[in-house]
Amino acid sequence: MSEGLASAARRNERRLFGTDGMRGVAGQFPMDRATAHALGVALGEALTDRSRPSEVVLGMDTRESGPWLAAEVAGGLARVGVASRFAGIITTPGIAFLARSGRYGAGVMISASHNPYQDNGIKVFGPTGYKLSDDEEARIEQRILALLAEGLQPAPAPLETDESLARAYCDYLAKTLPLSLSGLRLVLDCAHGAAYALAPALFQRLGAQVTAIGCSPNGRNINQHCGSLHIEGLRERVLTERADLGVAFDGDADRAIFVAGDGRLADGDAVLWLAASWLHEQGRLKGRDGPTVVATVMSNLGLERALQAAGIRLVRTAVGDKYVLEEMLRCGAVLGGEQSGHVIFLEYATTGDGLLTALRILEILVRRGRALQDLLAGLKLYPQRLLNVPVRAKRDLETIPAVTRVIGEAQEALGSEGRVFVRYSGTEPVVRVMVEGPDSETVDRLAQRIAAVLEAELG
Repeated sequence: MSEGLASAARRNERRLFGTDGMRGVAGQFPMDRATAHALGVALGEALTDRSRPSEVVLGMDTRESGPWLAAEVAGGLARVGVASRFAGIITTPGIAFLARSGRYGAGVMISASHNPYQDNGIKVFGPTGYKLSDDEEARIEQRILALLAEGLQPAPAPLETDESLARAYCDYLAKTLPLSLSGLRLVLDCAHGAAYALAPALFQRLGAQVTAIGCSPNGRNINQHCGSLHIEGLRERVLTERADLGVAFDGDADRAIFVAGDGRLADGDAVLWLAASWLHEQGRLKGRDGPTVVATVMSNLGLERALQAAGIRLVRTAVGDKYVLEEMLRCGAVLGGEQSGHVIFLEYATTGDGLLTALRILEILVRRGRALQDLLAGLKLYPQRLLNVPVRAKRDLETIPAVTRVIGEAQEALGSEGRVFVRYSGTEPVVRVMVEGPDSETVDRLAQRIAAVLEAELG
């Protein structure tokens, strides 16, 4: 078992932290006031124990629960003498950038990413801009649970937005693009989320003609029929506006999905192909064992074969951009990501960043002088079906004979021309089914068969 898969297995045993921080229904454990306050205390104690700077930068997306959760984390930090600096509404990668560029002991983002508004989450970054390790999260989790058992009472701290923090992040992003976007027509879907103000301002500043949708947050419409999980509206606007490119972000803008001028979808696998080809051509695609891209077990087999044909190695990890990053650091890669649109350009950032990814794709389009749909011609993706099956409890799938049997039969039917992958979500009570192969009909049939067995056994 790889380090990433081993980490994922350990994570499934925990009560609070999942694959991307803590997440749950706002107002209910673990996204209640007491737990958020206890996290602030536990994080503050960890910082003072290690003599790190005694200030934490906080941010949030547009959910109605964000302000009181942020205030409780700040209150917990204040209880142990750690100050907070509040960026207000900002993207998750914006907090990661601020954590590593300022004199902060940590960065905390209040967001549930692509989840609906009823959910919220807490993500913690260290002073290097990297998410906390599994071991660090485990120690903080143990302390949170102990504080709750002792009856710790929540006590929010007042927060005042420092608007200079978001400006500093946007200034940094703008500096990474050494050219003008003048003449390009973009449609941005900001998912009524963290990028609703930042993204239009950034791309207009760089010269693009911008049409922005999903930019009217009300606390409850984040990700609602918009953003990276619902690109139908974006695709329609791209075609109607005859735009050069459409970009869809999720609620905290750490991912980006693209729509070409002809309406073609480009997900994270397509981004990895485009970026890898560009960097490889420039001699900038690094890796200890040669040019390397890191992706997850969910990335399409077509991506792997296209990269292989170009002389580029693909290394797979468990699902989660945290595990992608760990493997990138281990093997010396500078590019990695997920099919969902989390892409890490390690030359510029320590986490997936939807705004940064859009800048890199636009740079490639401008430098090559070609449309996105033309550049995607070299990537032939296999038909792939993804299904989510709700579960009552996350039992070990390998101990359920009917499940192991149907998965084995599906893989045997596909042979070397396809893949089957079944896993539990790290953030939701569902099991995810992925089947891919050269034939859409077969892929759909096998995925439905596996999902039916999972529903019968676990639903």
